[in-house]
Amino acid sequence: MTKETSRPTSRARFVRRFLQNPLSLVGVMIVGGVVVLALFAPWIAPYPEDAGASVHFDRALQPPNSAHWFGTDEVGRDIFSRVLFAARPALVFVVVVLALALGIGVPTGLIAGYRPDSILGRIILRVTDIFLAVPPLALALAFTVALQPDLLTAMVAVSFAWWPWYTRLVYGEVLRIRKEPFVEAAVALGQKDSLIMLRHILPNVVSPVLVKATLDISFIILLGSSLSFLGIGAQEPTPDWGAMVARGRLYLPEAWWLTTMPGTAIFVTVIGFNLLGDALRDALDVRQ
Repeated sequence: MTKETSRPTSRARFVRRFLQNPLSLVGVMIVGGVVVLALFAPWIAPYPEDAGASVHFDRALQPPNSAHWFGTDEVGRDIFSRVLFAARPALVFVVVVLALALGIGVPTGLIAGYRPDSILGRIILRVTDIFLAVPPLALALAFTVALQPDLLTAMVAVSFAWWPWYTRLVYGEVLRIRKEPFVEAAVALGQKDSLIMLRHILPNVVSPVLVKATLDISFIILLGSSLSFLGIGAQEPTPDWGAMVARGRLYLPEAWWLTTMPGTAIFVTVIGFNLLGDALRDALDVRQ
């Protein structure tokens, strides 16, 4: 079987395994729904102006009703509209964190795994171990508090806490792949190290990295919401699920909808990405 015919076969096998898992379709529907709602929030939200600094004290703390499906907050803003708009910073948070973490973790893991005995490889591993010794939330808190608390600072802080996991993952995969015959053949032919890493090794570590990145999205959303809950993430008047839960807890248990609605949005989004990540892991598992 040639390389050209094996690729479509592998893709078809992946699609078949992915579609055979009913939970994968649920995950796709949830994730797709969240993305669509985030993109079209200005047209879907019944009160788009409530995503800003508008106040309506005459309708403050109204429970869910026909006019306000999720109720209103302490200043009369429509919670359903704010929940929709809050999906935007959550998804932007995920994209930026993963882009920075992968941009640092994958190259460093490739270098350290291909040349583990080199000085650069040892330095990368030691720095990675130092970052892994600190819990991500603690590192993100320290970084965010040291600088100005806002959404951008929180994204950079979480990225610095997340890249070592990808370095370790890629490092372990490269150690295994570099002993394969096709890599040894490329070395024997005198190909450059950079070419071997990019052409022969990197494509073989994409699958585990993709699965981990998909599963990590839920943790990143929770971590971002935790930072906002503590007041060092997105700042008012930007809608944010974690910040909405933090403010709503002051009015519990009477105004239960203030925390329940954004909390449910976090729960559903996390479940959707977890289901999608599990389905990708099962579909890409060659042992099956």
